[in-house]
Amino acid sequence: MTSTTAPPAAPGRAPTRRSRADLLILVLEGALLVAAVLVGALLNARDAGLHADAAPLFATWRPHLGWGSPAAVLVAVGVIGWGVRWARTARWGVLLVAAWLTAVAWTLSLALVDGVSEGLTRRLTPQAEYLHEVPRITDIPAMLAGFTDRILDFQPGAWSTHTAGHPPGALLLFVWLDRIGLGGGTAAALACVLLGATVAVSVPVTLRALGAADAARAVIPFLVLLPGAVWVGASADGIFAGVVAAGLALLAVRGRVAAAAGGALLGFALHLSYGFLLVGLLALAVLALRRTHRWGALLAASAGVAAVTAVFVLAGFRWWDGYRLVVERYYQGWAADRPYGYWVWANLAALLLSAGPVLGPALRRVVRTAGSELRHALAATAGRAAVPPAGPAHGGPRFGPAAAARGWRPAGRLVGSAAAAVRAAGPTVLLPLAAAVAVVGADLSGLSKAEVERIWLPFTVWLLVAAARLPVGSRRWWLAGQAATALAVNHLLWTVS
Repeated sequence: MTSTTAPPAAPGRAPTRRSRADLLILVLEGALLVAAVLVGALLNARDAGLHADAAPLFATWRPHLGWGSPAAVLVAVGVIGWGVRWARTARWGVLLVAAWLTAVAWTLSLALVDGVSEGLTRRLTPQAEYLHEVPRITDIPAMLAGFTDRILDFQPGAWSTHTAGHPPGALLLFVWLDRIGLGGGTAAALACVLLGATVAVSVPVTLRALGAADAARAVIPFLVLLPGAVWVGASADGIFAGVVAAGLALLAVRGRVAAAAGGALLGFALHLSYGFLLVGLLALAVLALRRTHRWGALLAASAGVAAVTAVFVLAGFRWWDGYRLVVERYYQGWAADRPYGYWVWANLAALLLSAGPVLGPALRRVVRTAGSELRHALAATAGRAAVPPAGPAHGGPRFGPAAAARGWRPAGRLVGSAAAAVRAAGPTVLLPLAAAVAVVGADLSGLSKAEVERIWLPFTVWLLVAAARLPVGSRRWWLAGQAATALAVNHLLWTVS
């Protein structure tokens, strides 16, 4: 049976031990955040090249209120007060529509704390952003064919920072919006909000398709009150998160056509951000958790990815060439100054503010469950290995195909045990673990120094799947902490996309 939620509390002192463990995790999270802020302030005072005034966040200290402040509080109170219970009983289709609308309201409210102009309209119009390039794109095929020639800085016609740092799919999104009459900062910002909020639909749909219906309902309030919504409204990373989540949802549902469509979306996502190569870990996790036709879905999804990649190659853009050049461009800018020794751990503090304080306690349960399932699977494997195989009285030939087959059996059993542990743990364990491995890989690479509170949003929403394992009675308190985190960040800091 697939495990989808936290096990019921055992009598006696078990709840107390769990509470103490959660408290310890919260203390460690607080210590990490305080250390990142204090060390960041010290390094900024020494002009150490952090290029982040409010490190570990890419923001400036600026306490303020706005028209969105009371609206954000009302949305948070509504979700915490009524949303948690309603999510457990509402009709599925109605729940998904309500989740998307509420996520939109939450994200817009947070953006409007900074005002309509600063929070939305002008958020995507600075020189470093994609919209700076849109008026200059008069020939899309020519843009794609010559895209890599303009990645490196300090040359005539070099792309602006965000455009150069991503494959051309990101710029294409805003060019297409402009072509259909939705040009300008307001339309672009609203697109980020509307598409970014779809993660509150795509992630639960994925969980339900993978057999975790209760977990799908449990995680919806946490996705709606995502602290990272501060950056969804408005940055292109909100759109990126929506595209990735939709692609993974299509991989999870039945049918090879859906899997191919999911692969195509993930192939396009690969052309939104070079870092989305790591989304492959999540895709493999989803495919491994499918109930049927895993290999067929894998082939269909691979075909979808290959088809989109082929279109870009035929248009003149080769992802691997772009990646090689973007690494060089990365170190032509602030990344050359930003110290790896600070950001490699301070990034995790920034992630904590984007994912919320629930992250540590939820992941603790995931790791504990994963370890337990793996131990059970290995114990079962050891028990089978202890039974001698049937064969001749003297053990059969020592060499040859039969002996080779016996030699491979332990490895086969180990792989089988790992697969069994994956299926037993279920999506509320494997998906957060896959997202965590992706985040660690991005962090250690040194290609994600700062600004990860928005850059890692496509992984953050999958980390929050772990919140489904929290005890039902504690979820309102955790949601209150999530909302408080978003409100504090948005009102104390002036964030930058």
